[in-house]
Parts: sequence; C-alpha cells; structure tokens
Amino acid sequence: MKVIAVSGTPGTGKTKIAKLISEKSNFRYIDVNRLIKENKIAENYDWKRKAYVVDIKKLNKLLISIIKKSRENLIFDSHLSHFLPAKYVNLCVILKCKLKTLKKRLIKRKYNELKLNENMDSEIFNLCLNEAIEMKHNILVIDTTEKVNNLNIKDILKLVK
Repeated sequence: MKVIAVSGTPGTGKTKIAKLISEKSNFRYIDVNRLIKENKIAENYDWKRKAYVVDIKKLNKLLISIIKKSRENLIFDSHLSHFLPAKYVNLCVILKCKLKTLKKRLIKRKYNELKLNENMDSEIFNLCLNEAIEMKHNILVIDTTEKVNNLNIKDILKLVK
C-alpha cells in the first residue's frame, strides 16, 4: 500500500491534481477537509479568516488510522497533508504557482483581505514546501500556473517509493 500527500497553499490546485492522479491510477482520493468536518477535528472556527482551526495531532491520528486500515493506495488532498509523518507517506507532492495567478484564484474564491494576504505570504515564503522538507518527505514540486491536464501521471507514480 502506497500513500501520496498532495499539499500546497490554498488555490494552487491540490484538488484538481489529486483527483487527476486518482483517476489515472489506482490511488483512492481522500478529501481531508471533508474528514475534518465529519470527524469534528477542528478546534474552533476563525471568523476573521473564515476557516477552521485544526488540531494537527488529532488530524494525523485520524489519517494514520485510515492508512493503517487501508488495503488500497491512498492520495490525501489538503494543505495540511504534508504534516503527516514521512514514514506514512511515499511521496509528498507540493504545488506552487506564480503569485499573480494565485492572487486571481483566491480573489475568485472571494477570500477576504486578511486570508488573501496570509495565503500569498505562505506562497512567497514556500511555507508548505519548507514544512514538508522539515518533515523529511520525499518531495515532488509541481508548478500549476499553467494548465496541468497533460501532467504525466506515470512519471509521478515512478517517484512513489
């Protein structure tokens, strides 16, 4: 059984890429945000940011439990999935995109100024990538600025150790 974690700043295309990989391979797609809501992992709701505050330890406990019980290959879609311990993840795919493109995507999602600026800062400072490096993941970085429909899934799957 193999695990791919797809992470990156909100708006970089995690869901699209994770679903694309899932559709073209034998990896079962897992929407981590849905799991957070269904399992009440959020500590509270931040009204300024219009986002849930998630307890990473509880989330990891849930995801590790899913991994241990699964007989299928799994692909996790979340800007938090890179926090899974590296021993449970075969490949961590970090998505990036140009700031101008990201800003357009976040504005289209109607992010407020605070949330928009925090996510832009996250991308500028490579937050998800740096955290994945700290977690010692096997990392693949993909730039999603341009259309990624022609992404070579076979090449990605070769990196899954």
